[in-house]
Amino acid sequence: MTIALSLVAAGLVALVVGGDVLVRGAVALAEKAGVSALVIGVVIVGLGTSMPELVTSIEAALAGAPAIAWGNIAGSNIANSLLILGAAALVAPIAIVSRNRWRDPLVALGASVIVLALAASDVGSAPLGLVLLACLAGYIAYCYHEERLARPASVHNAPFDRAQALELTDTHLHDLRNGWAKPILLTLVGLGVLIAGGRMLVLGAIDLARMAGLTETLIGLTIVAIGTSLPELVTSVIAARKGETEVAFGNVVGSNIYNLLGIGGATMLFAPGPIPADLLPVDLGLVATSAAIILGFTLLRGVSRIPALALLAGYAAYLAYLVSNA
Repeated sequence: MTIALSLVAAGLVALVVGGDVLVRGAVALAEKAGVSALVIGVVIVGLGTSMPELVTSIEAALAGAPAIAWGNIAGSNIANSLLILGAAALVAPIAIVSRNRWRDPLVALGASVIVLALAASDVGSAPLGLVLLACLAGYIAYCYHEERLARPASVHNAPFDRAQALELTDTHLHDLRNGWAKPILLTLVGLGVLIAGGRMLVLGAIDLARMAGLTETLIGLTIVAIGTSLPELVTSVIAARKGETEVAFGNVVGSNIYNLLGIGGATMLFAPGPIPADLLPVDLGLVATSAAIILGFTLLRGVSRIPALALLAGYAAYLAYLVSNA
């Protein structure tokens, strides 16, 4: 048990460190190659911040534990929508005033419904995984096109907000400007640490599930999902503290979209097969319900502290439910 817990802890640390190093290296390489700041923000940073969840889910799929991968996806979205959004709005009430405020929550809700329908239909295949990945690529391309044409002050899409949230958290993100060697080294080291961290986390989670008599899905929904969501918690709370509350909101919504379409698509590609049935109806149902609640906040044009407390209470109740039914 001690070894399994140590592997999980070490894996989570390695994922956070490796993800940070990889993003720094990739951003520096892109800047050195003359890639526009727009592509760096919307594509490289947006995808880079999802690497811990992506690597963990792919490692779980390759290790023959897709339940951990899908549990991580569902659990991360629930943590994003209830825990992270609630914590950010508790730090500073969130105002949602962007003129295109409907689009990203609608995409997140649509992706939630698609994954829920796939699980209910008991279908899953590599081609379906490619379709999910293509949907994410199309969404990112649309956001890139929108941001390129719009005045910077008027742009608010989820990939843009994810990049902004990281910029607010990491003020030294663009410090590497001289030479190729260090950016290349950082990129390779970050990728290696990420892969090693994902492997340790998955192996530890599998052993922990077996020794504790818990399902792999439950481990994915809780320990793995919360651990891989910690960077999102930090970036969203810091964005809220700095007064960029709409960025914190967009960071959460963007993470949910990337999880469902990107990580879900990659998981189905590497581990073709149905989504685990034990995620129905509660877990994936809560993913879709929380996405609908987030869309509802756009009607209210924000999230005040009382709804924030309700979100946090909802997450506590969900964890209590999982523990009581373990």
